[in-house]
Amino acid sequence: MARHDNPSIRFSEEDARRLHHPHNDTLIISIRAGDYNMHRVLVDNRSSADIIYYPAFQQMGIGRERLIPINAPLVGFGGTRAYSLGVVTLPVTVGDYPQQITKDVAFLVVDCSSAYNAILGRPTLNAWKAVTSTYHLMVKFPYGVGELRGNQVVARECYVAMMEMDDHLQAMNIEEQRMVAKPAEELEEVHLDDSRPERTTRIGTLASQTVRQALIVFLKENQDVFAWSHEEMLGIDPLIIIHSLKVSPSFSPVRQKKRVFALERDRAIAEEI
Repeated sequence: MARHDNPSIRFSEEDARRLHHPHNDTLIISIRAGDYNMHRVLVDNRSSADIIYYPAFQQMGIGRERLIPINAPLVGFGGTRAYSLGVVTLPVTVGDYPQQITKDVAFLVVDCSSAYNAILGRPTLNAWKAVTSTYHLMVKFPYGVGELRGNQVVARECYVAMMEMDDHLQAMNIEEQRMVAKPAEELEEVHLDDSRPERTTRIGTLASQTVRQALIVFLKENQDVFAWSHEEMLGIDPLIIIHSLKVSPSFSPVRQKKRVFALERDRAIAEEI
């Protein structure tokens, strides 16, 4: 490769003329990884790792024996953790000759669903001395000032695909690593009032049958201590349970438009409420 002095990297309005403005699109590029042209590659300055998603890894025909095991977890935006299947090193080529660069990139292979095939993070961007511009949807690097243009149409397709994707698919690898605590004993549901079947409580099953029967009789005789509604919770200061909105009375209320969620999110919201 011809040696170049460190040139100045600049972005101009001319670089942004091909785009639809205004926009908040992500930077999606195409690269050559190994023997394959890989599209839908997200350039993410926030990512501390370079990632290939397992479906793309499989389509490239790379054997799993090339994966080097690693125990470092990936921490997501919400603090969730995912574990990779391993690390694979591939030669990556970007740019057009002669403003072209080829370097080995260590990718973490992650087995979860994504609209992207891969993510280029800070390790590769720093190794390339690359400069990104989300406004221009472009990456420039100092090898004769090579450049990579993002694909705005693909970026919007990926955004729609991610919004429509089921949450349980995105969290599949995280769920496999989660340890769920088991209860110390099974619980038995007890009806306190036969005329009101909704009034129930639960007791443990490790005690003997005699002890459980005595406990059930005791609970039924003293069911008046249970509060079945807020009105029955007497003696509590209303300031503790009354919620007020700290808004200025001089402002008129504005009704927000109804937000529509996907079916899976609607179910999750209903369960949480």
